[in-house]
Amino acid sequence: MTNKEIKIAYTEYAGIDELAAKDKELAEAAISATATAYAPYSKFNVGAAVLFDDGEIVKGSNQENAAYPSGICAERTALFYASASRPNKAMAALAIAASQEGALLETPVTPCGACRQVMAQYQLKSGIPMRILLVGAHKIWEFEKVDDLLPFTFDSI
Repeated sequence: MTNKEIKIAYTEYAGIDELAAKDKELAEAAISATATAYAPYSKFNVGAAVLFDDGEIVKGSNQENAAYPSGICAERTALFYASASRPNKAMAALAIAASQEGALLETPVTPCGACRQVMAQYQLKSGIPMRILLVGAHKIWEFEKVDDLLPFTFDSI
């Protein structure tokens, strides 16, 4: 028997003004995307923004449905849109933000398991690490790659 350990590292910023210019733009795009969420049931608006390796940014937001499994998270909306509209561009980073009643959450929101797996798939497709920015009003967490959020991705096919 061998005991093994997984460690992750991430950077915590005290706010958006501590970010580099392009990361600040990406975080602001995720925050603005929360306004386009369709969340009449949960009232939990999530926005996501994808940064391509050439600097372009696209956004997505969560979209709910009365038949709950039919909705989709902001992360997957943004990633699917990014891939469908720009299939040959590498995704370099993803920012995620959430708000309730028009106010950005104090602490960053973390992606669900399904979104983490989709993030891992697009990181693999892009061939470069996809940085993740989880954006809150008074904290921003930066992860250097999706593996830090999902260390054992499903990639066996």
